[in-house]
Amino acid sequence: MPLLRVDADGIFCEPGGFHIDPWGAVPRALITHAHSDHARPGSGAYLCTEGSAAILRERFPEAVTESIPYAERRQIGSVTVSFHPAGHVLGSAQIRVEHNGEVWVVSGDYKLAPDPTCAPFEPVRCHTFVTESTFGLPIYRWQEPAHVMADIAQWWRINREQGRCSVIFGYPVGKAQRLLAGLDPAAGPIVCHGAVERMNRVYRSAGVALPQTLYANDLQRAFDWTQAIVLAPPSAHGSPWTRRFGPISTAFASGWMRIRGTRRRKSIDRGFVLSDHADWPALLAAIAATEADSILVTHGYRTPLVRWLTEHEKQAAALETQYEGESTESPANDEDAP
Repeated sequence: MPLLRVDADGIFCEPGGFHIDPWGAVPRALITHAHSDHARPGSGAYLCTEGSAAILRERFPEAVTESIPYAERRQIGSVTVSFHPAGHVLGSAQIRVEHNGEVWVVSGDYKLAPDPTCAPFEPVRCHTFVTESTFGLPIYRWQEPAHVMADIAQWWRINREQGRCSVIFGYPVGKAQRLLAGLDPAAGPIVCHGAVERMNRVYRSAGVALPQTLYANDLQRAFDWTQAIVLAPPSAHGSPWTRRFGPISTAFASGWMRIRGTRRRKSIDRGFVLSDHADWPALLAAIAATEADSILVTHGYRTPLVRWLTEHEKQAAALETQYEGESTESPANDEDAP
């Protein structure tokens, strides 16, 4: 029997008696990161890094949550587990599971690109590596983040000059804070939707440096929105909440903006290719760095990545899960009363 297997509730470790990122309610859950497709309510107890625990406490105030430092080893049942940086969002981790000399690593979601708002990805050697494949096609290749942020700054400047409010949509956990960290507060007011502002507080409490922000609902209608940039979750796009801003230019920050036509289908003025997931070269680099004998591919473009790995003499297979990766739709943790 494999060390980890998928059951009705998610990825299960029988020798340890726990699930990793379960999609059902289980007695004990180990969490790679706090996005809603990997951290769901209802489990009896959660173990994760301190960064993830801070987000979980905001999302699930009543949950029993315990945190563990990166790289610290913990004995659970007859297995040893440890958490290692995944570079995805605050607190994100790869979970290493060792039993009788066999080592598996479950990566959760990860990226190799630099990000000042979370710990950088660290490869972990293992026998079996469970990898995401959200952007597992050769077409997905990211620009340097600094170039993308320069494009966003120019878009904001042009909108200010033309008397339009700049509204940019992105996940409120991770993506919004990454955008904030790259914005120049001297350029104009930075305003946030409530879902984003709640997570800003969590990030700041964790010691992440973010520029000063304003909460949109605290501002009067006389506020000069033409000079501002507003950060909001995808769920706010096209909602009555945006009407207060007057003339606006809208943008979406996502890896999916790499595909021609996505922006048009979403009725967005601009698309900025900024993802918190690995692109195709980074996926291959991360997998190679593990030196794993076996690779299991979860959500995303699983079949193309499995095919490429197999053609390059790797042992690879797809693993059916309920994870979503990065979506152009509104994730479940976007909700907020505007």
